[in-house]
Amino acid sequence: MPNNQFKHSELYSFITGKASTAIARRLQKKFKQQGIDITMEQWSVLYHLWKNDGMSQQALCDATFRDKPSITRLVDNLEKLKLVKRVASKEDRRINMIFLSMEARNLQEQTMELANETLNEALKGVTHGQVEIAKEVLQMVYENLK
Repeated sequence: MPNNQFKHSELYSFITGKASTAIARRLQKKFKQQGIDITMEQWSVLYHLWKNDGMSQQALCDATFRDKPSITRLVDNLEKLKLVKRVASKEDRRINMIFLSMEARNLQEQTMELANETLNEALKGVTHGQVEIAKEVLQMVYENLK
């Protein structure tokens, strides 16, 4: 039996990530106000590299849920901004490893602070229990479709 707890208009908003889009827009605005000239997509790549510098482009695809052409374009643009550098793998020269520049490392603290500030604004009035339920539900949706 299908689960019809949503009206269609609510379901489409849920599926298209209305809340995540609003958070991304707010964070992008904060970056711009601080003179940080990177997109949310570029920031998401940097975020994963801050956690694990020297990832392969394929690992970045997996971590960010993006396809190879998208990651290639993002890395190209981050290279132009001198935030990352591609280095051919020593084991397999067909594989590019992506490394952060010092400038990118210097952006980490400021951008993470802005991201945490934005997330706190977004979660104002939301209890810890509600956040946990939302995470659980979204994980179930993801598991059902992967």
